Amino acid sequence: MGDRSVFQYLIIALKGIAMGAADVVPGVSGGTIAFISGIYEELITSINQINFSLLKTLRTKGLAAMWKQVNGNFLASIFLGIGISVITLAQLISWLLVNQPVLLWSFFFGLVIASIIFVAKAIEKWNLAAFIMLVLGAAIAYYITQLPPVENTESLPYLFLSGALAICAMILPGISGAFILVLLGSYKTVLDAVHERDYAILLTVFVGAIFGLLSFARLLKWMFQHYKNLTLALLTGFIIGSLNKIWPWKVVLESKVFDGKVIAVLEENVSPFSYPGDHQLLWAILLGILGFSLIFMLEKLAAKK
Repeated sequence: MGDRSVFQYLIIALKGIAMGAADVVPGVSGGTIAFISGIYEELITSINQINFSLLKTLRTKGLAAMWKQVNGNFLASIFLGIGISVITLAQLISWLLVNQPVLLWSFFFGLVIASIIFVAKAIEKWNLAAFIMLVLGAAIAYYITQLPPVENTESLPYLFLSGALAICAMILPGISGAFILVLLGSYKTVLDAVHERDYAILLTVFVGAIFGLLSFARLLKWMFQHYKNLTLALLTGFIIGSLNKIWPWKVVLESKVFDGKVIAVLEENVSPFSYPGDHQLLWAILLGILGFSLIFMLEKLAAKK
């Protein structure tokens, strides 16, 4: 975690931008991108440093020491990147989701297939326990993608819980925070609160997210320290199970209109040839290959560094 140059922090901010872009898509996780780009464990470790001991450091050694303890430059670069991405890319990605869903999902499908290979390669020892964790992770993620969304809810304790669960999903490879909000029926409430500047709801979700992030990061850090192999197998399983959600050719069985946007709440995967619209198979394959290649290009860059 030593001192980095401005250029290195710029690269970290770019990784944050990629994480933010993934998080905007209900089905792709920013955690997957963090893992691929080699910052996952540092991110978990840095979030873990946010605790009450920071106040003691601030009192006794000052602001600079506190900033260093929490790896502030690193976290600030990541969250700046995520913020930029959500503000600038959210509209583009939302537009693509509506107008070019097959091509967008094909790109992410290729990306996620490569991520599975990438994360699985980090597993040092394959044994029965690792295999069981892989299957368990895949089953949990697949089950989550099959759940029917809950009706819209506005009770503050429920929204606190939604914020906590969504942020946990966001840092887990394979499961998307935006998708969890759709499942919990809080997606529309949060969207409306942003538009209507309903600070009570936004604050509740934000505090829930902070609570979820700090407690969940502790659990992940502990798992990485004590059961790294099994944790990696579980995370690989999560990503495999999430593939069902991002299959490019889908038929919408049920949809709802949220804030002028049509959100599909029940979908069925079909073969490209049963797809009612233009299946765009050639472009889909090319974009899938591009997404797949991108991961290995990132890996080569990370290895060079």
